[in-house]
Amino acid sequence: MVSVKDILGPDGLLAQRVDGFASRPAQQAMAEAVNVALQEQSTLICEAGTGTGKTFAYLVPALLSGRKVIISTGTKNLQDQLFHRDLPVVRDALQVPVTAALLKGRANYLCLHRLDLAERDGRLRSRADAFALQQVSRWAQRTGCGDIAEVDEVAEDALLWPEVTSTAENCLGQGCARFNDCFVLKARRAAQEADVVVINHHLLLADMILKDQGFGDLLPTAEAFIVDEAHQLPETASQFFGVSVGSRQFIDLARDSRAEQLREAGDLTGLADQAQAIEKAVLDLRLVLGSASRRGAWADVVAEPGVRSRFNALLSRIGELQLALEPAAERGKGLQHCWQRSATLAARLALFQGAPSEEQVLWLETFPRSFALHLTPLEVGQVFQQQLGHLAVAWVFTSATLAMGDDFNHFRARLGLQAGRAVQWESPFDYRRNALLYLPEKLPVPASPQYTAEVVKAALPVLQASAGRAFLLFTSHRALQEAAMQLRGVLPYPLLIQGSAPRRELLHRFRQIGNAVLLGTSSFWEGVDVRGPALSVVIIDKLPFASPGDPVLQARLEALRRGGADPFLDYQLPQAVIALKQGVGRLIRDERDRGVLMLCDPRLSAKGYGRRFLASLPPMRQTHALADVVGFFAADASPQSRREAAPREGVAP
Repeated sequence: MVSVKDILGPDGLLAQRVDGFASRPAQQAMAEAVNVALQEQSTLICEAGTGTGKTFAYLVPALLSGRKVIISTGTKNLQDQLFHRDLPVVRDALQVPVTAALLKGRANYLCLHRLDLAERDGRLRSRADAFALQQVSRWAQRTGCGDIAEVDEVAEDALLWPEVTSTAENCLGQGCARFNDCFVLKARRAAQEADVVVINHHLLLADMILKDQGFGDLLPTAEAFIVDEAHQLPETASQFFGVSVGSRQFIDLARDSRAEQLREAGDLTGLADQAQAIEKAVLDLRLVLGSASRRGAWADVVAEPGVRSRFNALLSRIGELQLALEPAAERGKGLQHCWQRSATLAARLALFQGAPSEEQVLWLETFPRSFALHLTPLEVGQVFQQQLGHLAVAWVFTSATLAMGDDFNHFRARLGLQAGRAVQWESPFDYRRNALLYLPEKLPVPASPQYTAEVVKAALPVLQASAGRAFLLFTSHRALQEAAMQLRGVLPYPLLIQGSAPRRELLHRFRQIGNAVLLGTSSFWEGVDVRGPALSVVIIDKLPFASPGDPVLQARLEALRRGGADPFLDYQLPQAVIALKQGVGRLIRDERDRGVLMLCDPRLSAKGYGRRFLASLPPMRQTHALADVVGFFAADASPQSRREAAPREGVAP
């Protein structure tokens, strides 16, 4: 029997067959723990610091287990990376006959029925949409899997995609004329037959709760689940264990009802008027909600002038469309499904007429052109634990950030994970030698109106010493925009600002330029991997406490108070510590990386809880002196440092 050490050790199979592979004791220990969990069908919670190589640590025992394993990742990008890069490397090195499948949510696959409707309807918003439809139509003739990620010519956020992909609401299921050609169905069948299936958290929870109507069950067929980037799971679970309804769903129903009426019942012209009334009611409600994007408690929003009347008008219009669709449903599968959708949407919208229970919060969020209403449970632990109880299988939850210090209680509580082993492995990187923590002095309190200006002022000499090569991470878009205004025309280095281009493009440009300064908010705090000297400074403006005005947070804190808990110590502080660890993790991504971490928030030194944040960071030298930062980068410029930082090949996942 081949042991984990034989595979992951310095002379193991991966060292022999994978260029640049670095053997790490923590990786071997984690692999052994995962192997035990898979064989005993038990629960394992494990935090593996940056550089541990957790991906290989769970892939090796998973591929050798002989069990059907589902691996869930935090994002689609990580999902693609795992399936297309990491999994094939391990499988080829082990030379095991394991079959694998990649499975995404239905919105990631072309819907041939909706493509037919889009081509027939011809009501596109712009020339860009018309061009995108041409590209998708050509691609549809040659694709084998229907994964829209294959279409490089059409942007990921193009407005066309919702028109040619399906949702759980608008999918016709077995009643669809293109059912046998359905790409979602083909992907599901491949997943049913594969030994290892790579999914993401959204699909994991959607299947767990909704079973993704029309395509049967996926999860009960597995014998083990490995949840990577598990720190994201509690918030994602809150979405799927609640109820949401948004303007997009109503607009889609109106358009689909009109298209299906033209296709299946051309004589029923009144449906078009009903559909148009829905679109007008949605627009009227969006207008009365104000132009700014916001999140607010529904009880407060609905009390604003004009909101309740516009909400009631939308509720009436959806009811009228439902009544009009009921007799039309017998004319065809498309109209029948529209009628069923109208009933579902009417029932969801009606939930927002009354007051929620103490275990739920009703809230609204608006975007530039749309809105969404949400009913969110305040705690998901009990529901999640019930779902796990239905599946007597192995569960492995892993991330670089699950604990506060060595305490996993916060993560356990949020998912109801009282049983199971919890273990932690520190990063193997030499932070004491390769990193410096700079805590600037004399900054004002974060609530000060001058705070962001002072942060930028303190950051400028650091950026000069580092010759750019920096991430400036902010806890709010407002602070980011203020900093961007102050830095434009001041920095002698290229300035990249979140929102000016897609995230992927900004990261590509940052790596290619080599001395850029990138300003970002939450989307750059995690899931970003920039190795080498192009990223040598990470500056964080504030401790990442969640916005106190967030309606879900407010309701959760109030529920904790009612239960006798301390909202700050039991919830806000652990959440902020884990978020900070994610941001800090952007700095050192390789054993040869060197860099400075600048934490600007004076509360780290002034408040007692600041020690909790510092204790959760990797062990590194600390300083309050700018001269030490200058000296750190001066050492980088030495001939010896340049030799050590020479380009290197290979990977060490």
